[in-house]
Amino acid sequence: MSDLTVGKKTKLSRRALLGASASTAAALATPALAQEKATIEWKMVTSWPKNLPGPGVTAQRIADQVTKMSGGQLRIRLYAAGELVPALGVFEAVSAGTAQMAHTASFFWQGKIPASVFFTAIPFGLLPHEHITWIEQGGGQTLWDELYAPFGLKPVMAGNTGVQMGGWYKRDIAVLDDLKGLKIRMPGLGGEVMRRLGATPVSLPPGELFQALQSGVLDATEFLGPWSDRAMGFHKVAKSYYTPGFHEPNGTGEALFNKLALDGLPEELRTIVLEACRAENGRALAESDWENAGSLKLLQEEDGVTIKPYPDDVLTALRETAKVVLEEFAGKDPLARRIYESNIAARERLAPWSNVAMRRFMAARDGAA
Repeated sequence: MSDLTVGKKTKLSRRALLGASASTAAALATPALAQEKATIEWKMVTSWPKNLPGPGVTAQRIADQVTKMSGGQLRIRLYAAGELVPALGVFEAVSAGTAQMAHTASFFWQGKIPASVFFTAIPFGLLPHEHITWIEQGGGQTLWDELYAPFGLKPVMAGNTGVQMGGWYKRDIAVLDDLKGLKIRMPGLGGEVMRRLGATPVSLPPGELFQALQSGVLDATEFLGPWSDRAMGFHKVAKSYYTPGFHEPNGTGEALFNKLALDGLPEELRTIVLEACRAENGRALAESDWENAGSLKLLQEEDGVTIKPYPDDVLTALRETAKVVLEEFAGKDPLARRIYESNIAARERLAPWSNVAMRRFMAARDGAA
């Protein structure tokens, strides 16, 4: 081996050594830089059983995505319904600062802030894509912020379970009088519509619905769609599954933030949290549509469930009663009136386009046009 060869190898070795030294120095410096930004721990409380298909999965995915996107700088620990606070206690928990955020649905707060129902769904209201458009383009978010501001809360959309089903019934609804005396779980304004037609709405959190239906506390219950409903086991108790979900044509999940906690985050972390929720709207809706289609097939072919339409006279009565309920509701206070008018204006703007673009296309696709 010549001296030239030895020298060349020596130079290469020195170069490699210098590179390795630089890499080592960078690696040693990285933890020191990371230590300058302290890890932030948040609690998320939810209204759902842990990993419930649909909203439970969405809540966990948001927590995981925030942790991942922030490089572990913001870690969110999820507490399912009942683990830290009751399912319907998450609003107060986040308002008080017991938890920094929650995943829930706005119509649960109808008793304390009636106008909250508009930010999940109202009877015969907006479809999922129309609802998202209202919130993001039609002024809905500004009104939502104003509604929750007195409670120190910032609400945002966080997932969507899509168009809902009409519910599970232990006895058939053949005529309008069959609603009289019916004990049904149906939150939001849909429950009030049912009450006006003789039914008895019963308010229960999701985790208690199966037992209530099984024991006779309920004669009927609605929840979400086939994917979540099948996981809840309703088909084991009731075999009649009604459509359409007149009461909830949309299924927006709600993320609640303690506003002081959210505003106290560095800007980049605040952006990560809000964008993780926003991204989940599209992802969850796609997931729900896909899984609902598969679960509907299983319910019919393996579980012996019959899909039944509400009779025309029942739908007519529900629709006309809903108009009265909404008008009365809008008179409760000035903010409720503004929210109602904004929502109706969005429907009037979007419905003609939805009819032209989608209703006619679907009819043509199915050969019904």
